[in-house]
Amino acid sequence: MDRYQSFANTGVGRFVVGRLGLPDPRPLRRHSPGSPPLDGPVLLGGGGRLVDPVRTVLKSAGLDVVAEAGPPGTDRYGALVFDASGIDSVERLRELFEFFQPVIRSLGPCGRVVVLGTTPGHAGSRVAQRALEGFTRSVGKELRRGATAQLVYVAPGAEDALESTLRFLLSGRSAYVSGQVIRVDPAEVEVPGDWERPLAGKVALVTGAARGIGAAIAEVLARDGAHVVCLDVPAQGDELSAVANRVGGSALQLDVTAADAPRRIVEHLVQRHGGVDVVVHNAGITRDRTLGKMDAGRWDAVVEVNLASQERVNRELLAADALRPNGRVVGVSSIAGIAGNVGQTNYATTKAGVIGMVDSLSAEVAGRATVNAVAPGFIETKMTAAVPLLIRQAGRFMNSMSQGGLPVDVAEAIAWFAHPASAGVNGNVVRVCGQSLLGA
Repeated sequence: MDRYQSFANTGVGRFVVGRLGLPDPRPLRRHSPGSPPLDGPVLLGGGGRLVDPVRTVLKSAGLDVVAEAGPPGTDRYGALVFDASGIDSVERLRELFEFFQPVIRSLGPCGRVVVLGTTPGHAGSRVAQRALEGFTRSVGKELRRGATAQLVYVAPGAEDALESTLRFLLSGRSAYVSGQVIRVDPAEVEVPGDWERPLAGKVALVTGAARGIGAAIAEVLARDGAHVVCLDVPAQGDELSAVANRVGGSALQLDVTAADAPRRIVEHLVQRHGGVDVVVHNAGITRDRTLGKMDAGRWDAVVEVNLASQERVNRELLAADALRPNGRVVGVSSIAGIAGNVGQTNYATTKAGVIGMVDSLSAEVAGRATVNAVAPGFIETKMTAAVPLLIRQAGRFMNSMSQGGLPVDVAEAIAWFAHPASAGVNGNVVRVCGQSLLGA
């Protein structure tokens, strides 16, 4: 529990924080089944090719959409969505200012800003469309009270592949995701019969599922309808069985670094379930030392668990054709793999390697599966609870939301990648870090 956050949200705490200009971590509005996605209407603006498809998606999601802002101070918006896909010159970037400047202070607590653009390689002006990234990331750092900002590049022809991404970003599921750039490409989308249980009838494998983030991933995927095969080492057998029972899934005790692990995993999935739809590579370890003090055993152990085992399992899954059509492979990277971290050359190497896996494998399987990764920042787990207090508090404050995330925040992002309607989301690495000050 973050005691500072608890204090900052009391009456006295708010006064002290405001007077001294201290970090102000507001409680985040996370997804709760049955609750509305947002606490107010969506103001939709812009004049590109996406306005009409986006309006249709928003109404399908049950959101109240308005096209014109009221007088300043009269409205409180749940989200501000701007279609910048038609901005084809530097001069037209002023349209961003003209839309957002009058209404940005009318965005409610835990509100959402979403800018929609055209993937620069397909745009009339690469310069103007690339400029959207700087705008969106800066807006994300200016927002307060748990609000977030994202940029979604939509390639021509991908208009019908946008819905799962918008539903994710315009809801509490993306509570700790901010300042991200997401790319959506054309794809044949599988629309679920029930958007609350989109993984019904699907089978998901989650490694490292016995506790922490892995357990949260299993819980969220099961909530969304999947049968979850929970995998972890035999030493975690009791905890693993408890998670599997809690989510109505099954347990597989196995060391992913064992020579026969890929074959045994594939045999289990094929023989028991006829294959797998979603594979989440969450298993990971740390063995921290600065490079000059690190022994070969620490290096090898981290590389084997965090990266090499994933490559071997992926190869076996594809060779055996065990990953079903419209399958999903999701890796768990880290902001350490993007920005580096003192004492973690081994860990950061593997987490950057996960990003490399996304780059290479996503192109290989495009059209029949997707490969993406999440890159968590400071997440409140038993592992981070053991970090010294001052370092832990610094980790909480070094992001736009001035707080750590929860395991469920990582799990929700993975569930979005796993969604059958997310077929156009391929080759993305999305940070779940509250827009950390580290990395891009």
